[in-house]
Amino acid sequence: MIKRIVVFLLLVLSFQSISHEMVPTYPEWERGIYPGVLKTTIEIFNKRRDVEYYEIGVFDQDWRPINFVADYKVIELKYLSSASINIYIARENRDRAEYICSRSKIRKDADIRSVIASRICSRLKK
Repeated sequence: MIKRIVVFLLLVLSFQSISHEMVPTYPEWERGIYPGVLKTTIEIFNKRRDVEYYEIGVFDQDWRPINFVADYKVIELKYLSSASINIYIARENRDRAEYICSRSKIRKDADIRSVIASRICSRLKK
């Protein structure tokens, strides 16, 4: 039994070390440059050697996608690199938007295939 717990803890700890990071934890909307448009900025840091692409998404509290515009919805990000991404939504979607997420995209033609896709979400400050 203890052996199983140790193996489980090692798996959990190793997963955290191969994930990616996204900040801020609680992004806030600010006025965009166009009327009726709100903007926020997130930063993604790639700590995974096996992943070069990340997809951005905006979701409501029930995890339904919300329409948004971003500098890039899928971004190429080399190992140990970071990127800032501007995200824009219509003002009428402000109260519906609950999460901004980044998800690793595994390439099918990669020599080394990862079996773990990581997804990190930040909850929008209300």
